[in-house]
Amino acid sequence: MRKLMKKSLIFVGAFVFLFGCIIHNNGIALSPSELMYYTNVRPPSQFYPTYLYDQVWSLINKKYVDQTNNAQDWSKWRHKYDKVMVTEEDAYVAINTMLASLNDPYTKFLDPKEFAEENSSIKGSLKGIGIQIGIKDDKLTVIAPIEDTPAEKAGLLAGDVILEIDGKSTKSITVDKAADQIRGKEGTQVTLLIKRENQEPKLYTITRTNIEIKSVSQKVPDNMKMPDDICYIRLSSFISRNAEGEFRSLILNGEKKKGLKGYIIDLRSNPGGLLSNAISISDMFLDNGKIVSTVDRDGYEDSTLATKGVVTKKPVVVLINKGSASASEIFSGAMQDNGRAVLVGEQSFGKGLVQEINKLMYDAGINITIQKYLTPNGTDINKKGISPDVVVKLTEENVKNKDDVQLKKAIEVLNQLTSGTPVASFNKTTDNIIYTK
Repeated sequence: MRKLMKKSLIFVGAFVFLFGCIIHNNGIALSPSELMYYTNVRPPSQFYPTYLYDQVWSLINKKYVDQTNNAQDWSKWRHKYDKVMVTEEDAYVAINTMLASLNDPYTKFLDPKEFAEENSSIKGSLKGIGIQIGIKDDKLTVIAPIEDTPAEKAGLLAGDVILEIDGKSTKSITVDKAADQIRGKEGTQVTLLIKRENQEPKLYTITRTNIEIKSVSQKVPDNMKMPDDICYIRLSSFISRNAEGEFRSLILNGEKKKGLKGYIIDLRSNPGGLLSNAISISDMFLDNGKIVSTVDRDGYEDSTLATKGVVTKKPVVVLINKGSASASEIFSGAMQDNGRAVLVGEQSFGKGLVQEINKLMYDAGINITIQKYLTPNGTDINKKGISPDVVVKLTEENVKNKDDVQLKKAIEVLNQLTSGTPVASFNKTTDNIIYTK
């Protein structure tokens, strides 16, 4: 895994970005060094659709995690649309039709506009309302609202199902098309029909704005007072390349504080991001043992181990909810399986797949699922999620009254840990002090 990470950026979250470039021309897969030359030789425009389509077909054939390609003969797609693709739009439709046959919402084509938008995202700026979306149980679902954005301020929550966008049904919609409809010029509005569990559908009209993506902060939720002897760190995503450094700085500052008991790491509604960030931040707390294992299309399992030496040995409580996905689940799983932290909150999202983004010709891109990952104990959490050690649900009434019962419980648990309660005891159903899984 470490060798792979030196060569590439791999993402395990709602955001997936530029990985690298491998172009397929005339049936020949080019190496990165060959690419530097060949990208200056552009095929005639009339061949663009078939070149692009074949490039996507070849990458899936070579890299997709499921060698059966969803139990189908992948070769049937290679020349299926050769005689009907004339324009760029023809190629996009053909590619999306081909990819839909994989039944994998995370393997998706990005046209030049979408690809540029994802590159903007990793630089820390977006235009929209501030939500991460995905397909769950065949429904367009809010994975997480971004902190301090119009979506969060309007009251959208992780797990909300989006039934309509500006009056148009989202049935069978792709994530990309939904994102296009939700995005828009700053100052304009979008109306979402939201279905929340056990509630009637409700309309939310939200004004779009420029979204600044913040990864790490110590802002405590409203109406909450954090004890002086506890360091609270809110990690809202693993996307930014600066996340590791910012997180490390806060831990180092915490270690300088006299009388510090421990840390509460808040990963609620964190949709994921860079795999490298999840591994390096986990490594700050673990002195040995596995952090994560990945399994590729050939069934080869590669484990990433913690390096010797930690930034802190103080007790840790990790907060998760159903919006905690991918990289958040890698970190949470590593901390839980290694007995390094107590997890408090609700079942996580359940995205146990790793994507790689390949740049295509003419500034398009494709996001390909190349691996699945397992927690240190070998657990496949895809479509299942991670169960917290201490189950605490945040109700609509709690949100309305700004009563963060999950954070309150995290403080209580950390105090128990510092008084000598071992981490393992929080998994026992005989514990009558706290709610257990």
